[in-house]
Amino acid sequence: MAEPIIIDTDPGQDDAVAILLALSVPDRLDLQCITTVAGNVPVGLTTANALRICDLAGRADVAVHRGAEGPLVYPLETAEFVCGPDGLAGADLPLSRREPAPGHAALAIIAALRSAPGSGLILCPLGPLTNIALAIRLAPDIVPKIRHIVLMGGAIALGNITPAAEFNVYVDPHAAAIVFGCGAPIVMMGLGVTHQAVATLDDVQAIAALGSASARAIYGMLTRPRPGGLGTAGHPMHDPCVIAWLLWPELFTGRSCHVEIETAAGPLRGRTTIDWNNRLQRAPNAFVIDTVDAAALFRRMTVALARLP
Repeated sequence: MAEPIIIDTDPGQDDAVAILLALSVPDRLDLQCITTVAGNVPVGLTTANALRICDLAGRADVAVHRGAEGPLVYPLETAEFVCGPDGLAGADLPLSRREPAPGHAALAIIAALRSAPGSGLILCPLGPLTNIALAIRLAPDIVPKIRHIVLMGGAIALGNITPAAEFNVYVDPHAAAIVFGCGAPIVMMGLGVTHQAVATLDDVQAIAALGSASARAIYGMLTRPRPGGLGTAGHPMHDPCVIAWLLWPELFTGRSCHVEIETAAGPLRGRTTIDWNNRLQRAPNAFVIDTVDAAALFRRMTVALARLP
């Protein structure tokens, strides 16, 4: 039986690949809806991009709910310098003719969790955690229905938007603090692992050789010019690691740790302090992933993506 999931996202090229990967395995993952948040680009563009990606995969049945327009406290900071002016530079996708589904993303998350049977569903945040935090604050009764929060964010060591912080947590650290403090089981994919999953030229060419429209879009996104100083020469598959963990957890290793979020303004804003060696003797609040078998990951991703139009 397919695992029910919600993807909360700010597409973003690697978000797009993650969504496509999830849509390629409907027998394994049941994507209930996509919720969008401001992050890489403003929320109007992230919403349009989520609709474009679903159309590319032939999945116009997937509802896309527009969410938060900015962080809980700080002004929004975006990343067009990385993703391009519309967030999907290189994809060359037409705009969707569809409109977003009615209802704010946070309310859609609440409704999906409240109506989920049995052990609930899995939340897959790929961007700033604003929508997830809003849902938890509006309806704390949903927390027991969250089977896992598998998120991309944070860093064991250096950040990518500042020396201390990874972009998603930096944009809305207050939301991250709410999520990491909510008590739901969390799996954290930080930069320490996602920078191991860098698409090589051979990896990208293997995807391009699939010959589908989806493969062409992925090839365009992963071979577009990227600014220097981002920590890797190639394109890290940050967000696809979230979906890959759901499909192939044996490719990853990690340990349970206490993660503290720095919310104050200043050079440490958004830092994730991870007590890897349990020096502080505090209860773990996340399973922090630190390694991935990148070669196996890209092989399996390519096989899965071959199922898309």
